[in-house]
Amino acid sequence: MLRHLQYKIKSTGPITVAEYMKEVLTNPAKGYYVHRDMLGEKGDFITSPEISQIFGELLGIWFISEWMAAGKTSTFQLVELGPGRGTLTGDILRVFSQLGSVLRDSDISIHLVEVSQKLSEIQAMTLTEKVPLEQNAGSSVYKKGVTKTGIPISWYRDLQDVPKGYSFYLAHEFFDVLPVHKFQKTPQGWREVLIDIDPQVSDKLRFVLAPCATPAEAFIQMDETRDHVEVCPDAGVIIQELSQRISLTGGAALIADYGHDGTKTDTFRGFCGHKLHDVLIAPGTADLTADVDFSYLRRMTQRKVASLGPIKQQTFLKNMGIDVRLKVLLDNSDEPSARQQLLQGYDMLMNPKKMGERFNFFALVPHQRFPYESHQKTD
Repeated sequence: MLRHLQYKIKSTGPITVAEYMKEVLTNPAKGYYVHRDMLGEKGDFITSPEISQIFGELLGIWFISEWMAAGKTSTFQLVELGPGRGTLTGDILRVFSQLGSVLRDSDISIHLVEVSQKLSEIQAMTLTEKVPLEQNAGSSVYKKGVTKTGIPISWYRDLQDVPKGYSFYLAHEFFDVLPVHKFQKTPQGWREVLIDIDPQVSDKLRFVLAPCATPAEAFIQMDETRDHVEVCPDAGVIIQELSQRISLTGGAALIADYGHDGTKTDTFRGFCGHKLHDVLIAPGTADLTADVDFSYLRRMTQRKVASLGPIKQQTFLKNMGIDVRLKVLLDNSDEPSARQQLLQGYDMLMNPKKMGERFNFFALVPHQRFPYESHQKTD
């Protein structure tokens, strides 16, 4: 991967951080996400669904409560962006199954947006029966099957390819890996941070500033007060697509990620083996990520939908009844090791020093959900 990047830089000059992230994470030949399972204890990071089943169950309850509040449509799609191992969708499907009497007459389908061939295989093993899946690499729907509970499930590489219709969208730790452009304020105005070959050490990369303005500068707010910002055009495109879909056909989107409300500056970092990793060293061997700017996501809705949050994970899960659910699971468990695992999982999700305050929840819902809204927070 390093040789590939060096060749690219020598051919065309320094590249943007966004281009670097895109190559390192999703290059079809050597991309970090394309050919490996990076989740879990043996991987580079662990996500909330891998820690406790309660997390996914409560998200399932949120979707069903939104569905009921909107009038219980007879047909709905659950669409997950970047589904990891499929654990989260699996936990949500278990809730759907347990609430079968409520959903009895509903026509439900699952739609997963996944660019990684390796992860799509793991998702299929997690979610589907061991029957041959329909596969078509050249099609926009590259895989089809049926879940263990008999619900149709399809895989896509792009949200644009998912059928339009009443849908619940879920993006858990998805937006933080989308490519960002980085900018530094200078006496000459905003200058984009680029990646170049170090002239002193030929096999090393370094950050440099662009000598003049670059196109992505258009994404910076005129009244921006920070001296360093990260902007993510891809996130804006996806939020606009979600907002358009929800405003036209109904449903809701739930976004959970680490991030801020337009206050942080330099958050671009790497993770390898659960430890921080220099983003420019050994590209392709570590996960690259940047905090989500929720104020930017809110702006990108262009007021087509109502945006709620961000609120801390700890607050969201408490509001959704995590304490009651934990007590039920503890009361039903005789195994000391299982009880300990439940308590450790709860602590990891809720402890402010762990995930409780690092992760935020942000939702998009139709304006009709709040017919009397007059003070929605906007930018």
